[in-house]
Amino acid sequence: MDLSEYHINEEDKMKLLQEKVLADGIAINENILKVDSFINHQVEPELMKLIGEDFAEHFKDKGITKVATIESSGIAPALMTAAALQVPLLVLKKSPSKVLNENMYQTIVTSYTKGTSYELTLAGHLISEEDHVLIIDDFLANGEAATGAIRLIRKAHATIAGIGILIEKSFQPGRAKLEEQGFYVYSQVRIKKMDKGVIELIP
Repeated sequence: MDLSEYHINEEDKMKLLQEKVLADGIAINENILKVDSFINHQVEPELMKLIGEDFAEHFKDKGITKVATIESSGIAPALMTAAALQVPLLVLKKSPSKVLNENMYQTIVTSYTKGTSYELTLAGHLISEEDHVLIIDDFLANGEAATGAIRLIRKAHATIAGIGILIEKSFQPGRAKLEEQGFYVYSQVRIKKMDKGVIELIP
């Protein structure tokens, strides 16, 4: 999809990602959506910039002091969001550091898609109780990754400003889990139904 075809305003930025998912996303089955041509293997910088601007516009009045994401697919859109908001980006690491391990917040996260668990870590000196953090992630399915990020940030007694998601699988329980805990979720793309070769969005 040629981005030059679009006259981009604030309302179009979210629609652009929706069109991109429909045009270039590949549904392998009801659980797996490949977006490796524009999000997590090959990354389109201009698309990421527009995604970041949309998140920044949506959360601009929330008093955000930092943006956080889990490595690695969320880094590009989260960085663009942080740049638009003019705040630092925290990258939550999936493996513990062998050097900075004395003042580290850690938690275990289970990946629904991959069926594996990993240790999520954050250096304690990079966050404080004064921080109000926006979490950005590429996918929301069962909500395990976002819940892990929340748990980690709360260990530092920081607060959560909201959760920004590029692509939400709305037929899975992630949003309900997060909203039941009182967290605000904003998804740029919400998938109503997915199967092999089929992607149906919520308007």
